[in-house]
Amino acid sequence: MKSKIIKNALLFLLMIVGHFLFAQIDKKATKETKILYQNLKLISKNHILFGHQHALEYGHGWKNEPNRSDVKSVTGSHPAVVGIDFSDFSGRSKDVIEKTKEMLRKNVIETYERGGITTVSWHFNNPVSENGFYWKDSVSSPAIALIKPGGSHHKKYKEILKTIADFAHSVRAKDGTLAPMIFRPYHEFDGDWFWWGKKYTSREDFIAVWQFTVSYLRDTLGVHNFIYAFSPDVRFNSETEYLERYPGDNFVDMFGMDDYADFGRDGKYNLEAGVKRLKIISDLAIKKEKLAAFTETGLESIPNEKWWTEILLKTLKSQNLELAYVLVWRNDSTSPTHYYAPFPGQASAPDFIQFYEDPYTLFEKDLKNIYSSQFKN
Repeated sequence: MKSKIIKNALLFLLMIVGHFLFAQIDKKATKETKILYQNLKLISKNHILFGHQHALEYGHGWKNEPNRSDVKSVTGSHPAVVGIDFSDFSGRSKDVIEKTKEMLRKNVIETYERGGITTVSWHFNNPVSENGFYWKDSVSSPAIALIKPGGSHHKKYKEILKTIADFAHSVRAKDGTLAPMIFRPYHEFDGDWFWWGKKYTSREDFIAVWQFTVSYLRDTLGVHNFIYAFSPDVRFNSETEYLERYPGDNFVDMFGMDDYADFGRDGKYNLEAGVKRLKIISDLAIKKEKLAAFTETGLESIPNEKWWTEILLKTLKSQNLELAYVLVWRNDSTSPTHYYAPFPGQASAPDFIQFYEDPYTLFEKDLKNIYSSQFKN
């Protein structure tokens, strides 16, 4: 009897320790957000979730059709992870912002109620020069230094974050719970194509803005349904280079990476380099007790008919990687060539079905109770 009591006490202690080991940076996170975080960690040990950007908003040759995605049209299941974007939450008219918020709110809630997961990128329209998110010489402003605390546009930045917080508070399901989201601001910051890129801002200013963003959303505006992801592009070859602009363990939940260059862009493959980089973020997540994910990749037009199994799946299964999900980019609704997931009749669709059927990959239909402690990996 005594040994049984001791055994039960030890099991309970391990459960408590495990909870704190894998607790995300928001100690007030909603129950569902905490559980999702824990379950993503569990999934990454034996499986990987498949994600697709803008999967439910539009696809190859269609737009705004209920419960449709190109991935579902091929496999019978939506992707497990659905990407949306906060791009139109600023630098647009009030009417456009409200229309976008309403459309995305419906998207996020429906994904949550089906048992899927939402991840949010932010192609942030420049709040200083008031143009788009790309850097354009003589047009864009190096705005990071101006939106940080004490900067000339800091107040405006706080107003934009309030719009994001209002949206985060609004994605309530029928049962009253808030849908968790993986929020991935300032992605590919090591490049020079966005105004927040490394070329246009100092390390100190970038870190200051990141830390303020998380603190203001979490601690001031009371957003407690975000998991925060940090995702550079591929301009790193070591852990030290990856962490060069890292804002610290108290401000990041997930280590990510966007990598198109190593996986067939412009007909070039460097899978050894791609695996090495994925191993860096996977090892960091293990060491720091956080999450890791392949936050963006893909091959435009998918001309390689075996890309899913021979390139992507083999990579994901190598080196004992622990990644919660892999997300490929969007399928444009009008372009005949700008797509990253197959649709019925596309050349790689048969191979994608093999990718879908592999036990290692999980799609939305495979997720049972992802927001519950009863989830089984």
